[in-house]
Amino acid sequence: MAKPVVRKPKKKSNPLAAAKVTEINYKDTALLRKFISDRGKIRARRVTGVTVQEQRLIAKAIKNAREMALLPYTTTGR
Repeated sequence: MAKPVVRKPKKKSNPLAAAKVTEINYKDTALLRKFISDRGKIRARRVTGVTVQEQRLIAKAIKNAREMALLPYTTTGR
């Protein structure tokens, strides 16, 4: 009996490299909104396709932008 063919998942492209972003700034809300879900949560690294270091910088920038009232916090109402 032959083994089934195992397909490797396709590697996600880095959206920051595609947009030629060199610096992640909390003031750039248009860029940061790409990394936030519709409910206001920060998207996971495996979903967005960024590196570990970039994910840390993105999370920090989103938190700073929320503190400055540029981005909304998560919605907890049901």
